[in-house]
Amino acid sequence: MSKKHYGKQTGRPVTHEIPMPAGGVRLETFVPWTLVKRGAKKQIITPLDAPQEFLFEAAREREALSAAKDTALMRALGLAHHWQRLLDEGRFSSMTEIAAAEGIDLSQASKMSRLAQLAPDLIEALALGHLDVGVSQLLRGKLSASWLAQREALAAGLC
Repeated sequence: MSKKHYGKQTGRPVTHEIPMPAGGVRLETFVPWTLVKRGAKKQIITPLDAPQEFLFEAAREREALSAAKDTALMRALGLAHHWQRLLDEGRFSSMTEIAAAEGIDLSQASKMSRLAQLAPDLIEALALGHLDVGVSQLLRGKLSASWLAQREALAAGLC
């Protein structure tokens, strides 16, 4: 393929070789669609003979992207677990030090740190979008340390 065809979407496999010190690595890219310009608009045309595996894989990727949204709740859960790990490793001795280091109020940091005590199945349900609960609902509610009580409270919608 000539240099002027580089990067064009033709729907055919394209092979590029990248020289490495230990030898070449062969990369093959298959793009099962073509980009067609229709007037001022561009349209993606999928070939009729596209393999079924590609369609299933594309659907799975779309589902994974929609499920793995970086929401405020996911960021808060990640931050709570990070703070818990800092406390467990002894890098900080209290939530007061963490709040000062993060530059936030101690009460807000303490509320967010309670998210690290959520039941693992609840965290998974929140990540997959099966539970429709916001950060403010979880922080406002009085979640028990008991995982069973947490499940009952979230099922009843008390948070």
